[in-house]
Amino acid sequence: MVQAAGALPEAVRRLAEADFDDVARSFTGAGFDVAQPADGILTIRRNATVRGERPAVLVSVGVHGDETGPIELTAYLLDALSREPQALAVDLMVCVGNIGAIRAGKRFIDADLNRMFRVERGALSGTAEAARADAMVAATAAFFDGTGPQRWHLDLHTAIRPSVYPTFAIVPDLIEAGARRALVDWLGEAGIGAIIMNPESVGTYSYYSAEHHGAAGTTVELGRIGTLGQNDLSQFAAASHALDRLLRGMPAPGTASQPHVYKVARNIIKLSDAFTMAFGKDTQNFTPLRKGDEIARDGDTVYTVQHDEELVVFPNPDVRIGLRAGLMITRAD
Repeated sequence: MVQAAGALPEAVRRLAEADFDDVARSFTGAGFDVAQPADGILTIRRNATVRGERPAVLVSVGVHGDETGPIELTAYLLDALSREPQALAVDLMVCVGNIGAIRAGKRFIDADLNRMFRVERGALSGTAEAARADAMVAATAAFFDGTGPQRWHLDLHTAIRPSVYPTFAIVPDLIEAGARRALVDWLGEAGIGAIIMNPESVGTYSYYSAEHHGAAGTTVELGRIGTLGQNDLSQFAAASHALDRLLRGMPAPGTASQPHVYKVARNIIKLSDAFTMAFGKDTQNFTPLRKGDEIARDGDTVYTVQHDEELVVFPNPDVRIGLRAGLMITRAD
């Protein structure tokens, strides 16, 4: 369905603007431990005596301020749960990421927030996004502290450009095997067409939670970017149902298809302002290239395809120097 901005239910509009006060009151009244450790962050937990017995699920949205579809999706689900709070079967943290950018209607204020979850930030250390990442890191550590072994982090995004797979996910290699199987099954249930197994961090939020808190973390790309209140929510239907099922602790369906699996061949790093790509930044994600094809040039450095076939994901020559300008992958299944 497509919602006009004025047609958004008031409760959903407030949640989409990271106003959690009504939801917090509902869950507090139902006996949950509820906190708002920072602007745009809400935690809902059972009391400490049963903590560790329930899965701990972190859902983050709006890490890029112009990716509004997952914000709406999560707002509808959280609003529905607040009306029957006892149905919540997990300890839950909801994080609306780049609050400033969302409110400004921009992708970011100073720099990409989803590159800030690293120790070394260099010239980015004084940015608004660096400060926001620090607040998110602190809240994430406090949330996972003392929780049991079932830890999830679903970082929900939408893609800027078209993709051969309209939905796909990035999954850190370091996730424990059993948790990774459960995550991949959930991604299949959520209608994800492909997953990319990632061996190293480029500073993303989901990789941080996997590396530092043992969470089954993933960056999920759900359809195309849209305006708040004007998103085609039908493109998020499978993910919405899967997330609702997870939060309510309902049995997983046994019929979900498995995503195609890819692995990272290498990251294409922008080394200087001389960096150019051999194709436009509007190139579809998962566009195949053949061995020997040029990917990019950066001064005397020429990136070419090394395998019989590599596919390009996230091509963007306009990133800052030192950041990833593209991801090259190969088929793993």
